[in-house]
Amino acid sequence: MTIVAFEGASYGGKSSTIKRLRGMRGIGPHAFVSACYVDHIDRREDIPPARTGSAAEQVAAFEKFMQIEAARVAAVSESTADLIILDRSVDTLLAHAYALDKLYGYDVQARLRACLATMPHLKPDHTIFLDVPPETLHLRRKVIGHAAAESEYFLHNPAFLEHARSYFTTPTSGAEPVSRQVTLLPADTTPTDVAEVARALILHWTK
Repeated sequence: MTIVAFEGASYGGKSSTIKRLRGMRGIGPHAFVSACYVDHIDRREDIPPARTGSAAEQVAAFEKFMQIEAARVAAVSESTADLIILDRSVDTLLAHAYALDKLYGYDVQARLRACLATMPHLKPDHTIFLDVPPETLHLRRKVIGHAAAESEYFLHNPAFLEHARSYFTTPTSGAEPVSRQVTLLPADTTPTDVAEVARALILHWTK
């Protein structure tokens, strides 16, 4: 069994890429796909806020998502698929905490990592980080018609994007990804082109 996770910023193309992969030769029939954490939460008002107001709120958000992670672990354990594809992984949770630590001094990332060691979670063999410039993310969000004002959309805050990206691209001791390998994939091209490159990577890893 090979576990491949897709990471990257909101509107980076993770779900769109995975959707296309499911229909591609060599991938679709053999893959078990687990949706993004927020897709497992029925009511939007129950989704933890992206911009938490305190360290305690950030820990609570982590615990909420780790309940979903436990369910993902159970589903994967029951699967007979040779390929597991994750729309985000526990590295999303740690990268988010890392960014908020840098921005607001919460100092919870190390604590969450210590908790993670005692919790069931999926450790990706490979992570594909879809790397998209901030200006492209903003344009995609505008085209889709996101209602909130740009200045209010915390997940596209420039400083947040920079810190979250650096968690994957320039890891430091004690704040390195859980995934065994991270591969950056420039993803400001067409969704089909991104999916084709992702498919080639996955087939190489699983051959």
